[in-house]
Amino acid sequence: MNIPRIVIAGTHSGVGKTTVATGIMAAFHRRGLRVQGFKVGPDFIDPTFHQAATDKPSHNLDGWMLSRETNLEIFARATCDADIAVIEGVMGLFDGKSSPSLSGTTAEMAIWLDAAVVLVLDAAAMAGSAAAVVHGFDTLILDFRISAVICNKVASVKHYGYLRDAIVARCSPPPIGYLPRDTSFSMPERHLGLHLAQEALTEERLDRLAEWIESNLDLDRLLELGSRPNFAPASRPGLKRTPERARIGIARDAAFCFYYHDNLELLRSLGAELIDFSPMADRTLPPDLDGIYLGGGYPELHAEALSANQSMRSAIVQFGGGGAPVYAECGGFMYLMRAIVDSEGQSWPMAGIFPTSARMQKRLAKLGYIEVQSCEAEAWLASGVSARGHEFRYSTMDPMPETVCRIYRAPADGYRVGSVVGSYVHLHFLSNPKFAEQFVCECARRRAINRK
Repeated sequence: MNIPRIVIAGTHSGVGKTTVATGIMAAFHRRGLRVQGFKVGPDFIDPTFHQAATDKPSHNLDGWMLSRETNLEIFARATCDADIAVIEGVMGLFDGKSSPSLSGTTAEMAIWLDAAVVLVLDAAAMAGSAAAVVHGFDTLILDFRISAVICNKVASVKHYGYLRDAIVARCSPPPIGYLPRDTSFSMPERHLGLHLAQEALTEERLDRLAEWIESNLDLDRLLELGSRPNFAPASRPGLKRTPERARIGIARDAAFCFYYHDNLELLRSLGAELIDFSPMADRTLPPDLDGIYLGGGYPELHAEALSANQSMRSAIVQFGGGGAPVYAECGGFMYLMRAIVDSEGQSWPMAGIFPTSARMQKRLAKLGYIEVQSCEAEAWLASGVSARGHEFRYSTMDPMPETVCRIYRAPADGYRVGSVVGSYVHLHFLSNPKFAEQFVCECARRRAINRK
């Protein structure tokens, strides 16, 4: 099935891509279309807005962490029951791993998907100059063209007239509408980006956003532009399902909420039954677990509640101390340290499996892609084998004692204490599925031992 594919790109970060993409998804969904959302790049927050607008989980696509073939397989599987795909870009259209390479850029993904590219332009302080910006984006790369333009943050109908006339006179991509300046549709932000959709996007606000998009953009033209012939990304294979052989607890609450949907799907396909639990609210772990996955999120915002739940902290220490596999990344890793020290200097005791502390900074401490390479064969990657992920954090770590086993070669931070593995890196499991496979195998082995 050759479905319409629309990439919502921006001239730069903060131009309004998430608002526009979410609104377009919601508007098409209101029309009765089955909309599948995607996010280019390593982002956990924007997909929550897509899911709110479409009632379907959003998938991440990434040209640096994942191969072209893997991205096309993700796209094919996710769109097998969809009528339209809306793909939100990352940063500016040509921003990625490094310049001038297209690796990891929205442009690269649009080329791979042969998708229509709609450029969102922040027109708040320009008129005729908008044509220069659009022309530059449209002609920068040979044989790569923009399909349409949306002018955002427009002051008035008259202002849009200036913008439209300049773009039509000098550029190939047509304007398909504009969005008036309206701060009520701005998504609230904090240190790691937007608030999650469940915090910021009520049903009433989503309805107003869809109506706003429907009233100001030519959605019929957008749908027409997205319908492109002769595209067959891949067959649509489902992930082969192994019979369930292990129960893995997934930390899910306001403190731990950063998971790639395809990471969890891969674990399920390998035979994992995933059981949600809350390190904040639950007093004990779910029964009969064989492993634990603690993802990233906002433990620093909920440090007091996490610290106060001593019974859960003790349960996780006892679980890992008994030899059960535990995998923690970024926020989950911080939770397994001795303490989280907040930006005001207050120390909140945590699980203490890793004998060091995380310290919150008021400035960004680390942001970027990273390739990890295993320096031992005991952390679910064979020695010397690599996987890809990214880091995005405001915390630093006090020195880790040299007695603690390092699992990744520098500069990546990754450590093991017994059967507990922790790292600041958010891995995408599909960059090397063997990591997830070995994790599930260890959980299944643990189950077999306990049942003897």
